[in-house]
Amino acid sequence: MPSKKDKKDTSLSQGDVSDIIAMALSDHASFNHIQHVYGLSQDEVKTLMRTQLKRGSYEAWRRRVRVFSDRRAHYK
Repeated sequence: MPSKKDKKDTSLSQGDVSDIIAMALSDHASFNHIQHVYGLSQDEVKTLMRTQLKRGSYEAWRRRVRVFSDRRAHYK
């Protein structure tokens, strides 16, 4: 997959936003991988998720990431 490091969340296409959300929701894509492909930091991904998801969905996602990261040293 080609790197899109030059783009930031303000210039991302809707397709890119959808891909980032899918990657962030996936248990198999780390924040480092998202940063490598799209150039977005962990905080920028969280901000994007907060603006794109419903509040309850965002909170459930954050809770899941937090719980799994406590269990696994290399999760997200």
